[in-house]
Amino acid sequence: MGMVYANIELINADDLAMVRRNIIGEDEVKSIHVNMLVDTGAYMLSINENIQEYLQLPFVRKQKFVTANGKVEEFDVVGPLEVRFKDRNSFCTALVLEGNAEPLLGAIPMEEMDVMVHPNRQELVGNIEHPERSILKLKGLRKIKNT
Repeated sequence: MGMVYANIELINADDLAMVRRNIIGEDEVKSIHVNMLVDTGAYMLSINENIQEYLQLPFVRKQKFVTANGKVEEFDVVGPLEVRFKDRNSFCTALVLEGNAEPLLGAIPMEEMDVMVHPNRQELVGNIEHPERSILKLKGLRKIKNT
């Protein structure tokens, strides 16, 4: 399978919250469209410093990650962001890669958006079992009996 890219919209979720509270106008929300590498082996959304600066995403914490080459490295985590792909969305944080490194769409936002890589078309698509909208799984959810 080759590399798959998708046009993803990234939005500063703090700005969206300020719009809902009538603090700023919708035209003041910082957002950007990014052609991202879809990386089903990556855990989180990964953006670079240029995207982080453009969206003015606040620092959340430092976190250690194991990189693709097996090294343990520490990265800044920023957020919150809204991630949009077509008619689906996810709210998450993102780790920040140095400089203009290639951004990655990881498994967590993909799961929340209920998207998948179509094996024949080699593209990101909504889950073919749920084409109308995302449907999330609540594994292990059981009804608690009253005693």
